[in-house]
Amino acid sequence: MEKFKDKKLSVENLTISFRTVNGNVQAVRGISFDLYAGETLCIVGESGSGKSVTSRAILGILARNAIVQGGEIFYDGKDLLKISEDDFHKIRGDKIAMIFQDPMSSLNPIMRVGKQLTEAMILKNKANRKESRKIFNHLLKEVVRYMDVDASESDKKEHALKAEKFNAFEVKHLELEQAYNASKEACEDLYIYITDLLFKLEKNAINNPTKECKYIISHSKLLQNEYYMPDVSSFVEEANKLVVKLDSNKKISNSDEIVQVLNKIKGILSEVKKNNEIEPNFFSLGYYLTNVSDNLPNFKDFKELNKLTLKHLDDEFMLDFIKLVEKALKESHKENVINTNEALNDLKALMQIDLATTLKKDYLKKLKEVIIKVENAIDKLDIYRTSPCYTFRTSIIDTIENYYDVDKNNNLEDKRFNKQTEKYNAIIAKGKTPNWAVVPKTIWDKEQIKHEINTIYFNLVEYFEKYLSIKEINYNKEAIAIIDYFKEKASNVATKVTKKVAKTRAIKLLEEVGINDPQRRYKQYPFEFSGGMRQRIVIAIALAANPDILICDEPTTALDVTIQSQILELITKLKRERHLSIIFITHDMGVVANMADRIAVMYAGKIVEIGTSEDVFYDPKHPYTWALLSSMPDLDTKERLESIPGTPPNMIYPPKGDAFASRNKYAMKIDFEMQPPMFKVSDTHYAATWLLHPNAPKVEPPKTIINRINRMKEMVKKDATK
Repeated sequence: MEKFKDKKLSVENLTISFRTVNGNVQAVRGISFDLYAGETLCIVGESGSGKSVTSRAILGILARNAIVQGGEIFYDGKDLLKISEDDFHKIRGDKIAMIFQDPMSSLNPIMRVGKQLTEAMILKNKANRKESRKIFNHLLKEVVRYMDVDASESDKKEHALKAEKFNAFEVKHLELEQAYNASKEACEDLYIYITDLLFKLEKNAINNPTKECKYIISHSKLLQNEYYMPDVSSFVEEANKLVVKLDSNKKISNSDEIVQVLNKIKGILSEVKKNNEIEPNFFSLGYYLTNVSDNLPNFKDFKELNKLTLKHLDDEFMLDFIKLVEKALKESHKENVINTNEALNDLKALMQIDLATTLKKDYLKKLKEVIIKVENAIDKLDIYRTSPCYTFRTSIIDTIENYYDVDKNNNLEDKRFNKQTEKYNAIIAKGKTPNWAVVPKTIWDKEQIKHEINTIYFNLVEYFEKYLSIKEINYNKEAIAIIDYFKEKASNVATKVTKKVAKTRAIKLLEEVGINDPQRRYKQYPFEFSGGMRQRIVIAIALAANPDILICDEPTTALDVTIQSQILELITKLKRERHLSIIFITHDMGVVANMADRIAVMYAGKIVEIGTSEDVFYDPKHPYTWALLSSMPDLDTKERLESIPGTPPNMIYPPKGDAFASRNKYAMKIDFEMQPPMFKVSDTHYAATWLLHPNAPKVEPPKTIINRINRMKEMVKKDATK
């Protein structure tokens, strides 16, 4: 099971074209790749290679003239090519966010940046809380159901009580965490408020701060929390002193005394924030206050409190509960193995049926029976929704429908085209010039659709066989993962984002992405920022919903070299701190050198080479990759940089063989006649070039590439010995 769980996104045989007045442009041609948790996958290629089209397909924002001819984009149990726009609203910007090349394409020029940051936060939070509660309740119900398999009536009652107990202290967990978060946000809000007030006093922007200082006192009660700030008396005392000192009839903007007291209050808040770097474990605390005692034990710090409450939780409840969850997982897996075997056998039998000689209604009837078996093979307790079983129904039915309706659809397309052409020619015959163009034909190829059907079947068979081949499962680890998942969903429910909370978070985000004086900048418009600063704001907006995947589409191209470096460093830092998975789109190999975990090189709508960063930089195999590396600037390069000769092919009429052949001085006759398959170089490295065929002549990369690789290896060796 482990090997399936770190895959965040999977693209399978994606094929996309665009209608134009001159014909259909084949932008993406059957590409496949996976994105894993915590990695940066860089997709590199010239303009028009299909890399940005791929990223827009993932986000569901393709142009209206796009035709998705085949493939799947698999994320969280959904095929993103098949879901509705309403479903995409739950994913786009929340689970998958995007940074575009031009920051102004993501910013509203007449809306303050703070408003643009907070709006999405509030809307997404409301939907996320509702969804998390629903998932929590459903999964707990399923866990108990599998606990009850073969259990006695008394054990079933015990399981129900355990689940009820678990749910009860999770409710307490929510209550405690919500109260703590409210105090924490109030502290952050007041800290920012006082910082802003001090700034205004320094600039003589306030004649009478009495009202502002009374705001501090009126909001002090929001700070008080048993775990965050148990005693606000010292804070209120200092705030009261300040108000007493104020004289409403006197200009005090230069008063050192007022500033001194404000700084003292700010210092108290700063100390509170520092003391709360280690937070209470609300999960174990919820258990303690629900089942052990109504009162807190004596403790000197949260570290000690967490140790005590965790011991009670483990000894009295959790260790036994984990064993019950393990039992549920074993029963679920046992059932799933039976269901998977049934689905696999039926699937293989279905694959033997000849589509060409079977009536559509008969085939669909058999297919729907298999679909039910396939969906039964989804493990009900699997929290990682990576199984292709989830999308099998929509993918296969749509493709089968297309296969049987090819002749009908092509005839309709012929009629539509002929009708439009007649109308167009009639206008010209009258001596007029039409202000529109005839939309070219979309012709469906039966053999291509059959290939797509086989691909869907084979992928599912491969998945089932891998699943059934797993011999050992760490059920204890799986059980702990499920309980952690419960805790995560409960925390999502507990986190309520109000306008005030959103503002505080937005200012922190601006600070996190490296914008100085975020309190003032929060109120400004996009035109008041430089290009690099606008891109930082776009990154902050993308991170506002704490996404799972971040797509960066040429985010540094429009920036100067110095700012490019800063933005790349920022993205790398945020990826590490937030455990993001990143797809980075670029045309510049130099940009990805220090940040890519894996690199996919694209040309003319196809991935021509894919591997780890070390594979592609130190052992490149495709001539196009050599060409990209040869044109990459290097401080130590003495040789003249090489440009790539020729131009990319016209993708309305894609080449019969390797699309790069006409620009490739190493091209052989077969390159012009047949597309090369993906040859395996190693377990992590693949390249689509006939040069890797066993019968191909031995060709070394250009001398400039070999010299550069040797220099890079030498530099790495020196760094390792330091």
